[in-house]
Amino acid sequence: MPMYSSKSAGLAFAVFSAVTFGGSGPFAKALIGAGFSPEQAAWLRILGAAALLIPLVLIFRGAAGLRAARASWRALVLYGLTGIAGCQTLFFIAASRLPVGVALMLEFSGPVLVVVWLKFGQKIAVPRSAAIGVGIALVGLATVVEIWSGLKLDLVGLIAGLGAAACQATYFILIDKLTGAADPLVMTAAGSVVGAVALTFISAPWGIPWHALVDTIAIGDRSAPGWVLAGWLIVVSTVVAYLAGAAAVQRLSAAVGGAVAYVEVVAASIFAWVLLNETLRTNQIIGGAIVLLGAFVAQSSVGKVSPSEIPDSDTSNPRTTDLDPAGV
Repeated sequence: MPMYSSKSAGLAFAVFSAVTFGGSGPFAKALIGAGFSPEQAAWLRILGAAALLIPLVLIFRGAAGLRAARASWRALVLYGLTGIAGCQTLFFIAASRLPVGVALMLEFSGPVLVVVWLKFGQKIAVPRSAAIGVGIALVGLATVVEIWSGLKLDLVGLIAGLGAAACQATYFILIDKLTGAADPLVMTAAGSVVGAVALTFISAPWGIPWHALVDTIAIGDRSAPGWVLAGWLIVVSTVVAYLAGAAAVQRLSAAVGGAVAYVEVVAASIFAWVLLNETLRTNQIIGGAIVLLGAFVAQSSVGKVSPSEIPDSDTSNPRTTDLDPAGV
């Protein structure tokens, strides 16, 4: 395949992945409004994804996929607990208490925490532009929460959003350790299994209002059967989104893939505006743009760190930043 054609296809896959991930917040928020807890909505999403992804692994990866999962089981367990269960659950908690766009802005400050971890956790010299990116993101965060007049955002939602960012940062760090050991399809399937099992003990699925899936659920001024919302969340905003992201991983550079991933924030805000009538205040839009700018500068700067400087967590690898975890 010609290089230009491959990169064009990769860009299309990346944009499609970001847009489909962006729809998760409003649909999950509708389920939460119908009686699901954020933890239960995340459990249903992850369990459904695992049920669809496991057969795909068996069909397309076969015994090799299972061997890869066994060989990297420790990293995959941590990946499932943080990058899948932790990130998605904390994002749903944040989205249930904050505008979806704000919750996703907080989560996408994850690359800033990667820089902090490299600098202080690994004692690795990072480019000056990385520190500048961190500073920009912090200014943007202060603008979003209106720190000059006291926090105006829900405190639990704010903490959950930052927790999702920490899980996203852990994802960025872990994904490189798994590169070459297990491909994105195997990683996502294994992580979903781990995440679903872990959330079973937290979400109390036996208390899920299952009747809501056959009832009509309000989503903004509209309504739809609960199973349609759950189906979209599982199939489109998780399985299809992850697979499209995996296809993009092989075709784009880290800088391009990282930039395209931020389309998810815009897509989520548009979905929330159209479906939930959620609008952002001027300071939240300005602050959010500053947060994303800072996070992107920090993320791009990490990619400039020499591989020899990062013995265990080479974030310069394109797969480290091209595939969004959360989706969330």
